[in-house]
Amino acid sequence: MSSSKSNLFMVALLLVSMTIINTCGANASTNPKFPAIVIFGDLTVDPGNNNYIDTIFKGNIAPYGINFPGHVPTGRFSDGKLVTDFVASSLGINPFLDPNLSNDDLCTGVSFASADSGYDDLTTLLSMSSRFQGKLRCLKATRANNIIAKALVVVSAGTNDLIFNFFDLPTRRLEFDISGYQSFLLQRLEDFVKQIYDLGCRNIVVAGLPPVGCLPVQMTFRLENPMNRQCLENQNSDARSYNKKLVKLFPKIQVELPRSKLVYTDIYQPLMDMITHPQQYGIVETTVGCCGTGVLGLSLFCNSVI
Repeated sequence: MSSSKSNLFMVALLLVSMTIINTCGANASTNPKFPAIVIFGDLTVDPGNNNYIDTIFKGNIAPYGINFPGHVPTGRFSDGKLVTDFVASSLGINPFLDPNLSNDDLCTGVSFASADSGYDDLTTLLSMSSRFQGKLRCLKATRANNIIAKALVVVSAGTNDLIFNFFDLPTRRLEFDISGYQSFLLQRLEDFVKQIYDLGCRNIVVAGLPPVGCLPVQMTFRLENPMNRQCLENQNSDARSYNKKLVKLFPKIQVELPRSKLVYTDIYQPLMDMITHPQQYGIVETTVGCCGTGVLGLSLFCNSVI
């Protein structure tokens, strides 16, 4: 499923989270304002970074980008703009992704998202926090600290970890049951948040997991009957329980990070509502991918010529 309307609905949620961060102790009617936006995450927020990475996992082919300005693929795994594109636009700022960034470019933010990434080292191809630290060294310390302390930081990851290392491949299942792997991921998330906090980040929005079992690729890999296009409730249940644990973890992390504001953004329920009531959002099909054969609908499999 891919829809500009669903993207706009998700950006509304993120804007609410931004308002909560920005208006703590201020007038709630004030529009959220941040000098920069810094993005960490997976394909949900990758604006084309994988174009610069040696991987076949790219979104730079048609029909990606058909609703993007210019109707061209940009490396985004979307028909158009991402949620973070809309957020940055609403703030009047532009997060850059080119690896050869100038100091002035960094002043409005940067995206370190990669479609290949996750919290688990088995998923992550790049150390996002290390790259972030390296970019900060390009600026004078006082200037960088001021920008980063006031910036909006968005973290959106975790889906790849479950799919690649637990559900579809048994790599981590050799070590953990689902509860143990959730705890492992949450510890990695906590460590990551603390790392970027130590680098100066203070306004951090973390997205939970979506209904993983409703992803077309997951329904296709269902061994019993791949053509039975129904959400996998066991995987959705695992995503929900992960999100509940994440919500409970936030107060603990918050106490340990003074003068910061952490906000959890629920993406599970809004997406699930779109899947179960698609007509309300102008969506026609929610059980197959929007490109290729529809049964995989991702990266190279999105190309209709394959």
